[in-house]
Order: sequence, then C-alpha cells, then structure tokens
Amino acid sequence: MIDYRENLLMALDNIMAHKFRAFLTVLGIIVGILTVIVIASILTGMRESIVTQLEDYGTNNIYAFHLSVMQVGRRSQQEMKRKPLTLEDARAIKDQCPSVRDVTWETVPFGTRIKIQARGKSLRSSRFVGVPANYLNIVSLKLASGRFFTEAEDAHRMPVVILGADAAEAMFPGADPVGKQVLIQEHPFTVLGVLEKSKTGFISSESDSVVVIPYRTFRKMMPWEEMMVLCIQAQPGLRARAMDEIENLLRKRRNVGLSEPNNFDLTTADRIIQQLDSITATVGLIAIAISGVGLLVGGIGVMNIMLVSVTERTREIGVRKAIGATKQDIVMQFLFEAMTLTGVGGVFGVILAIIASYVIMALLPSLPASIPMWAVVAGLSVSVAVGLIFGVWPARKAAQLDPIEALRYE
Repeated sequence: MIDYRENLLMALDNIMAHKFRAFLTVLGIIVGILTVIVIASILTGMRESIVTQLEDYGTNNIYAFHLSVMQVGRRSQQEMKRKPLTLEDARAIKDQCPSVRDVTWETVPFGTRIKIQARGKSLRSSRFVGVPANYLNIVSLKLASGRFFTEAEDAHRMPVVILGADAAEAMFPGADPVGKQVLIQEHPFTVLGVLEKSKTGFISSESDSVVVIPYRTFRKMMPWEEMMVLCIQAQPGLRARAMDEIENLLRKRRNVGLSEPNNFDLTTADRIIQQLDSITATVGLIAIAISGVGLLVGGIGVMNIMLVSVTERTREIGVRKAIGATKQDIVMQFLFEAMTLTGVGGVFGVILAIIASYVIMALLPSLPASIPMWAVVAGLSVSVAVGLIFGVWPARKAAQLDPIEALRYE
C-alpha cells in the first residue's frame, strides 16, 4: 500500500537538499502565480469600489447621455457629432414618462479649463459640475456639513458652491470651509456645504473631488458649454418600464428612424457593472495568458530537473525495486516530488502576492487591492497541477528502469 506521508517527506527532504536548484526550478511558477493573484486582487478591489460608488449614486436611477457611458477606445466620428441632451429633454422625460419619479442633471465643461483657487492654493484633478437644486434628492449623496443650495439660489444664479470632501480638505486643510470663499474662474463663490467622504477610494474623484455649483450659475459663466448628463429616478419597481418610456421619447425627440440605432445612451448601475465585468474579464484573460508563459517555463524546468533527478538517483531506484517497490510506488514517489516542488512554488507565489497587494495598498491608498479567495485556491491548485502534468514523464521513466541495470549504475 502506498504511503503518501512517506512520499511527501522524501520529496521535502530532496527539495531541502537542493534548495537553490529547487528555487530556480519553480521561479517561473512563482512569477506566474504572483502575477495572476496580484492582478485579480486589484481588479476585485476596483470592482468592489465601483459597485459601492454606484450604489451611492442610487441603484434605481437611469443615466442618459448623448455618448456611450462605458466606452473602450476612441469614439467614432459619427458618435462625436451627436447632439447633446438638453434641459427640454429632461423636462419632457419628467412630464411625459409615467414611470419616472424625478429627473436631475449634471452639466460638465467639455472644452473649458476650470481654475479653482482658495487661499492661494489651486485645486487640481477636480470634477466641476452644474446641477439643479433637486440633485441630492435623486443622487444618494449626503452632506457632512452646511447645506445644499435652494431653488431660489439656482434661479437667481447665486455664486455658491458645494465641495467634495477631498476638495474641501485640499483648499481648507484642517478647517471648516462653510462660509468661506473660493475663486472659480476668478469669480468669488461662497461655500455652502461639504459632501460626506465616499465609502471607497478608487473613484473618489466622482464625489470626493467634485465641485458643484447651481446649474443656472454654471450656464451664466459658460453659456457655450452644453454637455449634459441626465439622472432619472424611476418609480419603485418600474425601472425597466421607465427605460422603455425614456428610450421611445428620446428617439422621437431626436428624430431617430425606426431602423436606426439610438443616437444616445441609456444605462443603469447594473449595466455599468456588467460592462465593467466584461472589461475586467478581458484583462483577467490577458493576465492569465501572461502568467501561463511563466507556468509553462516553470513546468518545463520541473520536467528537466526531475529527469536529472532520475539519472542522479538511478541506484536508489534500483535499491527500492530490489527490496520490493513496484512501478506504481516509483511513479508515485516522483510524482509526489514534482507536485511538492511546484506546490511549494505556488505557496511562495501566494505569499509574495499577498505581500505585494498590501504594499500596493500602502503606497497607493486610492488603488484598492482585495485578495479573492478563489485566486489563492486557483493559484495553489494550478501550481500542483503543473507538477502533476510535467512530472508524469520523469516518473514513468524512473518506473521503467531495470532494477539490475539500475544497481550497476555508477
């Protein structure tokens, strides 16, 4: 009967007897496992962050934009020529779509460089938007201090501003910015409130670094900027019906023919997550392909070193056969050694991947790295499988040695 514990101990003894050779043999496996787990941890962390952020903005909301929201690569010339959505479109959706509860919007500068300053400090990497007074009622963001602007302040184009948590900290470090002034395009604006810090850090620029002013104030400052994103809140349980109503209305208003595709984009948090999953799956496949090269190199190295080991231990194999070891015993001995060798490489790859993920989180706090358990299990399983696959030939070669010739081997 095969003693698996004895085979494992023999394999570990042989690895310890040739530490440096074993390390060089499994280096490719270590790199392959390290690459897969680190990339998987970053992608998983990014996905969790984006999902959390989308939940902050409301899972029952529908987003309408004249361009594709999730675009990979350059946009076509035909898409870039599309007309932006308008305030009249937003009002028509609210008035003519029974399944829609309310509508808000964001106007963003497309070609204008925005200069925001306070106390001589310039704010960089901010997101500047103009929104109506009902914005917080639809987008699930909350104020940490102060208040949001009113409909009257929007109608009278008042110079007031709401700051994201990071924007407030950057311009007023350690101080309460409410009531203080910032300069936007050299015009003074009074800070009314500060938004709560988002739950996640990866896409914090969407809310934490945002600078919000009233919609009509925005249009007064930059009447040429017309790019608008509509955020539409559906009635509870009627989001799918609201999507159909909005699509039919916008197709009619934008004169889209029956056989023509939409010249606008409607999306929801669920669709954005699905598109994100397809992108991350593609990146994951590329990572697997890259790591596969390392695993292949490691597997070939294991096969080579096991063939060398068979040659070096020919007399040992002869002795084992002489005292009663069967071909199956010899095969299992060398297979265990190959799988133990690659398994140890897999363990080191996992440990280094975990260390690398924590280093990434420490050096780049805005880039999350959540290590998924499936990646760890898959990494260890694949590393052992590589030893099994590439160890078969050396194990069979060892088992087929003639015991008499093996004992004579010098």
